Amino acid sequence: MKHALVYLLACGVLLQGCYRILPSNGGGQISGNPRERNIDPTDVLVPEGYRIEAVASGLTFPTALTFDEDGIPYVIEAGYSYGEVFLQPRLLRIGADGQTTEVYAGAENGPWNGVTYHDGFFYIAEGGQLEGGKILRVSQAGEAQALVEGLPSYGDHHTNGPLIQEGYLYFGQGTATNSGVVGSDNADFGWLRRHPDFHDIPCADIILADINYTTPNVLTDDPKDRAVTGPYSPYNTAVRQGQMIKGEVPCTGAVLRVALTGGEPKVVAWGFRNPYGLATAPDGAIYITQNAYDNRGSRPVWGIGDVLYRLEAGKWYGWPDYNGQLPLAVTHVPGEGKPRGPLVTNPPGDPPAPVATFGVHSSSNGLDFSTNPAFGFRGQAFVAQFGDMAPKVGKVLAPVGYKVVRVDIATGRVEDFVVNKGKKDGPASWLGSGGLERPNSVQFTPSGDALYIVDFGVMTMSKAGPTPHEKTGVVWKVSKQ
Repeated sequence: MKHALVYLLACGVLLQGCYRILPSNGGGQISGNPRERNIDPTDVLVPEGYRIEAVASGLTFPTALTFDEDGIPYVIEAGYSYGEVFLQPRLLRIGADGQTTEVYAGAENGPWNGVTYHDGFFYIAEGGQLEGGKILRVSQAGEAQALVEGLPSYGDHHTNGPLIQEGYLYFGQGTATNSGVVGSDNADFGWLRRHPDFHDIPCADIILADINYTTPNVLTDDPKDRAVTGPYSPYNTAVRQGQMIKGEVPCTGAVLRVALTGGEPKVVAWGFRNPYGLATAPDGAIYITQNAYDNRGSRPVWGIGDVLYRLEAGKWYGWPDYNGQLPLAVTHVPGEGKPRGPLVTNPPGDPPAPVATFGVHSSSNGLDFSTNPAFGFRGQAFVAQFGDMAPKVGKVLAPVGYKVVRVDIATGRVEDFVVNKGKKDGPASWLGSGGLERPNSVQFTPSGDALYIVDFGVMTMSKAGPTPHEKTGVVWKVSKQ
């Protein structure tokens, strides 16, 4: 037993050393510009008895899809993408021939991160990178109004969802930062210079530890200037031991809801990092995907996978000090120090356990549930994985994500459902094939007999950040043969 423990320890040290010296090899890290996108369903692997086809292409940054009462599909184009690309977001009807017709075009305040349809109206989550987040209500005639506005969405993560249940609209509101502290990485995202006073907002009063972070001051030209920044505070604003931060609503890192008749949003649960996808299971429970921490910024977090949660009203889900029930204080980059923390000294409770955990940096986003036994896997969750954004969010040794997985919510078991053919997982541009690029969301038809996949398109990555490629988005359809 003693020799076995020594052997395991030696292997761990060797693996850490290998990890540190090997270069990052993410799915977006390809040399040069990818050629014009080739679309070939035969390059995609689906389970036996299923078929996949492309039903619309040439889209720019598509993120989500919904159906009206006649079963006609509608897709949204985000209008904004990481990489600081600002375009006009659009709601498009997809015809039987794959051609799209514009129903409504919004302001350059994306990204539009979700859409649903209910009683003659489309409800769209407007990310609000420039003007703050909104929930838009759009008629089939293209007339729009804001059901909710003024949401704190200027940062890294935005307004997500939406989901309608029993007269209420539920939506996710992401955090401003990676792990609670505004830093130079937020300048890389672009928003810190636009909104230098923006920071995370708790949903209830919290008390902070005396933990501050010193970095070069990216808002001045003096290379010797330093910024000292504490959690839940504006950039270059320090905190002190025992300092209380007042809770506000709307807040960041939360699931909120508002009546379909309008009014002020209310907190359902909080302590999320980026609650992106929301869906209702056959038993009526709401499930949420959370994009987990990155290895970047003043408080980098290494080796933490995305998670699937069952929504429990009134709960605190642990951000910025936990991922699931794992305290961040026990995680560390191989060969480097552990994240300092916890930041909050009066945690509002014990975080609930996730239903399932996904790959580190998989960017597990939109989800939906199978409800039709004829399609198969009734009651299981299907999750679109956008894929890693290495090296900007942290190093990976091989591509992670770029597929659709299914989750048995009773056991937490995660299995591939739609994935590109090849010896390794990866986007089509990395593999040199005509398959999936970056699946961002999934949606079953109203009858549940087919699954639509919204594929954002090509996004390449470098140390400078992401480069999204316009008119490379695709909507795919998976059905039983």
